[in-house]
Amino acid sequence: MQSVIFPFTAIVGQERMKRALILNAISPQIGGVLIRGERGTAKSTAARALAALLPEIDVVADCRFSCDPHQPETWCDECRERNGRGAEELPTIRRRLRLVDLPVSATEDRVVGTLDIEKAIQQGKRFFEAGVLAAANRGILYVDEVNLLDDHVVDLLLDSAAMGTNVVEREGISFTHPAQFILIGTMNPEEGELRPQLLDRFALCVDVQGIASQVQRMAIMERRIDYEQNPLDFRKRWQPYEERLSQEIVRARQIVDQVEYTRQNMAAIALLTSSLRVDGHRADLVILKAARAQAALDERTTITDQDILLAAELALPHRLKRGPFQETEVTLENLEDRLEQAYDESVAAESTEQTASESPDVKKKPVKR
Repeated sequence: MQSVIFPFTAIVGQERMKRALILNAISPQIGGVLIRGERGTAKSTAARALAALLPEIDVVADCRFSCDPHQPETWCDECRERNGRGAEELPTIRRRLRLVDLPVSATEDRVVGTLDIEKAIQQGKRFFEAGVLAAANRGILYVDEVNLLDDHVVDLLLDSAAMGTNVVEREGISFTHPAQFILIGTMNPEEGELRPQLLDRFALCVDVQGIASQVQRMAIMERRIDYEQNPLDFRKRWQPYEERLSQEIVRARQIVDQVEYTRQNMAAIALLTSSLRVDGHRADLVILKAARAQAALDERTTITDQDILLAAELALPHRLKRGPFQETEVTLENLEDRLEQAYDESVAAESTEQTASESPDVKKKPVKR
């Protein structure tokens, strides 16, 4: 008997976590989300609820990799071979999006899959045993206690998530299949941290804590008890809210690639990250992608400073350099203050540069909000 998933919309509080998951559902190209927090804060509940929330997808029937029949350029080697034999159009079915769990004990072969070299030599055919990445294609790959995984395995996951493909090579034989998935990692910092190099490669990061509000804590108890007593009835009562959010995500997916951004938007992002002394340029790109997804969620085709700030709130917590006694929380308010300060500094710098210029008639247009 299949278990009834706790509804995503019934989760009390934890708005940042839910927003980070929704933005990745709208635009998987953002690059996944890491959820850090103490035990019992709905981390795994939210990940599993997201999978149940998302709409069904079209897949090539009998394909081990759930290839998209409408995008032949992304097909696995097996679908390309089937199509290349001149047969009729590949059969299509619809199914729900999968959530695949990756166990902490997973090895490299379990993740990427293996090629049977002996059979390949004896029979002249490639025999590929699919791994976790194959099962997760076009779905959600959920890694609980990601900080306890072997660093090399985490590297493989992040590489595949970034490239969207998995290539397995053994003794001159190779096999390629799509590996496009929403990567969700959860961890309890008390059990150890991720190396900074791996931490930075998670696009978004959310720190969750137990809720202090008495009213909300009571709501958590009430909803959980109702769910445990009658899961089917509980989910039925929340189904209208689930369907509404699901439709919002579908609409946002349809327009996210049409969301426009200007050089002024990029300047605002660059001002914010440079003023916070963020290393590298991954954060800038993540903020831009997440801001576009946020605009699409709000049914807009242009991004605003507010979209940028909401995206930065999720993209910067794990990338800021901090001293041992500095506050770790990144809030929307202090990001807004920082962006305002950066705008003022930019205008002041350009004004000083103009005053010192030998050609005062050549004016630079300052960045404006």
